[in-house]
Amino acid sequence: MSVDRSVLHRALERGEQEGGNVEFKERLTRDVHLADGRLESLVAQLRHRVLSGDGEATYVVGVTDDGGIAGIAPDAFSETLDVLSLIAEDASAHIDDVQTWGAGDGLVGVATVRDGGQLTADDDHIIVGTAGHVDHGKSTLVGSLVTGRPDDGDGDTRSFLDVQPHEVERGLSADLSYGVYGFDGDGPLRVENPHRKHERAAVVDAADRVVSFVDTVGHEPWLRTTIRGLVGQKLDYGLLVVAADDGPTDTTREHLGVLLATDLPTIVAITKTDLADPERVDEVERDVERLLRQTGRTPLPVERHGADAAVAETDDTVVPIVRTSAVAGDGLDVLDELFERLPKTAAASGDFRLYVDRSYNVTGVGAVASGTIKSGTVEAGDELLLGPFPDGSFRDVEARSIEMHYNRVDRADAGRIVGVALKGVRESEVERGMVLLPRDADPTPVRAFEADVMVLNHPTRIDAGYEPVVHLETASEAARFSPAGGQLLPGDSGTATVEFKFRPYVVEEGQRFVFREGSSKGVGTVTEILD
Repeated sequence: MSVDRSVLHRALERGEQEGGNVEFKERLTRDVHLADGRLESLVAQLRHRVLSGDGEATYVVGVTDDGGIAGIAPDAFSETLDVLSLIAEDASAHIDDVQTWGAGDGLVGVATVRDGGQLTADDDHIIVGTAGHVDHGKSTLVGSLVTGRPDDGDGDTRSFLDVQPHEVERGLSADLSYGVYGFDGDGPLRVENPHRKHERAAVVDAADRVVSFVDTVGHEPWLRTTIRGLVGQKLDYGLLVVAADDGPTDTTREHLGVLLATDLPTIVAITKTDLADPERVDEVERDVERLLRQTGRTPLPVERHGADAAVAETDDTVVPIVRTSAVAGDGLDVLDELFERLPKTAAASGDFRLYVDRSYNVTGVGAVASGTIKSGTVEAGDELLLGPFPDGSFRDVEARSIEMHYNRVDRADAGRIVGVALKGVRESEVERGMVLLPRDADPTPVRAFEADVMVLNHPTRIDAGYEPVVHLETASEAARFSPAGGQLLPGDSGTATVEFKFRPYVVEEGQRFVFREGSSKGVGTVTEILD
């Protein structure tokens, strides 16, 4: 992305000084600069620059030693950042931000390097997907949790979670995780301003446990986006909000249905208790309890049973209910305790697999595929397969670099939300619902499968030829249903053949999916792949 050149000009004006924190590099290569002896020297140099800048150094890339603008090719620029990332890691630092602009046919960039490590495979990290009706306070609640700041009553803390277009364009991970905080031995670690990437990176670095929130959209017209956020990510827990002044709505019921249909352990937060009298809060809590019992779940009001019971009992059948107010701060300490103590769900075993949720282009890096790693591990430099493309083919690509929580990392494991920069494909060719797999995988593009389905809601009945949108992993695709018995009524369970209308996807037996068309909703499980 092109940026204000004043950033570059200020760095060039400061120049390289013996005791300064600015370093000029025309280009770095793996073969030359990662060799024994040379690497140690560069690590010592970076450490010196970071210390000189009180924890921050500026690396100007694509310029000569005297500050002359040279510009280097995009591939060389990407390799330089990869090498700089490795040097920074050895120096217990990380690349916090990169800004670029064109210089002739090449690129010049300014990389900000900050002291501190990054999230590693050994760190304890849970991902929480939020859901609930619009204006029921999802983003406000998460904003208060990650900042520790009470809301002003007008959604002040919600603004911290608004995704800015420049963040999407500049970040490799595009911040699917809209809120991050953590815990160490002394309690919560929060940020003053979640928009400041170095604050978030510092929390990730210092925390023994990291909690990321995937904040979904509450408007009814955006239910498709909500389903994608809940079904397509490798979530550990769901957080459903219900406002005390409004109570459960149709959207609440639909979001709860999606959460529970995917067997996701869920917590219900009754929000805005400061806007309702105690009798109304009691009434809403009873409504939520009835709603949960109707779905075969056991409600566990934390106010009556305590946090210890919630930690011990929470699973896909027991649902804690917490009363909260982002304005008064009520219940936030209870949520803190739950998020600190609840166990991380087991990661799926098997080879690396990432279903693409978003794709975009980053100047100097190229095509980036973002999503949650469903299983296995990916490392920078790995040779991968991407697909299927509309014709059912897969393409050889390379994981050029990986970013996680604003840090470039060398590897990432199952459950991590990452952005993978890809070599060998244009961004316009990368589509949501595609999958990244190891190069030696032998995937089969699937157009049709058998499934056990349950109809949650339908105005009449489902007949052969019914065409809903199927949400499976990150794919959202129109499909044709053929019920085995000819038709399915609301509340029915049965078997159906499901055929994607327009293109194939990678589908496996046992995967759960949600289908939706108008007011019709249902869930299913893939039982057999068809030719």
